[in-house]
Amino acid sequence: MADPFDSALDLLRRLNPKDTTENLNRLCSLVPDLTEDLLTSVDQPLEVRRCKKTGRDYLLCDYNRDGDSWRSPWSNEFDPPVSDAELPSERVRKMEVKANEAFDVYRELYFEGGISSVYFWNLDDGFAGVVLLKKSVNPNSNSSGSWDSIHVFESAERARTAHYKLTSTVILNLGTESESLGGMDLSGNMTRQVEQDLPIDGDESHVANLGRMVEDMELKMRNLLRTFLPNCLGSLSVFLLTTEQRKSISGRLGTLLEI
Repeated sequence: MADPFDSALDLLRRLNPKDTTENLNRLCSLVPDLTEDLLTSVDQPLEVRRCKKTGRDYLLCDYNRDGDSWRSPWSNEFDPPVSDAELPSERVRKMEVKANEAFDVYRELYFEGGISSVYFWNLDDGFAGVVLLKKSVNPNSNSSGSWDSIHVFESAERARTAHYKLTSTVILNLGTESESLGGMDLSGNMTRQVEQDLPIDGDESHVANLGRMVEDMELKMRNLLRTFLPNCLGSLSVFLLTTEQRKSISGRLGTLLEI
């Protein structure tokens, strides 16, 4: 008999990536025992919440979740409040604050909008974290597009160097619908991984090293998507798309990939 967890992952891979969150919730309702394993294993489009204390938006993922509560990177508080929540140590929290400031600048420079959030947590031999970036494009009520990138890393210090392991996932969604053209949806995700040993000189070096690694990874993945998706769209258009549909989706694809 097939393992239920493997079967659930296989099913999610065969369904529309745009509906990952909805399908994941359905699977968790059908098989509650798999909820934690599925939520920690499946990347899904990032959701947005507003910090009640600071009024700033932040992104939700499994790494800032405790049950049904999420921690804001701006206030370091859970909403709804959690009495026994595990928070990063003082040292790691200071790095988390610096990283949020740095990636807020990165987001504005590269994405010209959108939302970013960074979360750090302690490990026995170092620390880990996740960098989240989201940009949505909605030129009109019948068209939409979104870019969600999730960069999970681990850091282990070795004297004057640190070993970093970075796993990056990009979730891309493009859609258009009209009476004359009908509906069209192009969704998918890509995951890449890299490991590097980099010099460190104080905790701020970790933020700088992480920034360079994430920037390089996003550039590589964006270039891969620039090459792959137009070719895919061109092949698909021969059989399924009208010229207007192809131009509509290509325009939003260009907007997202030129960030």
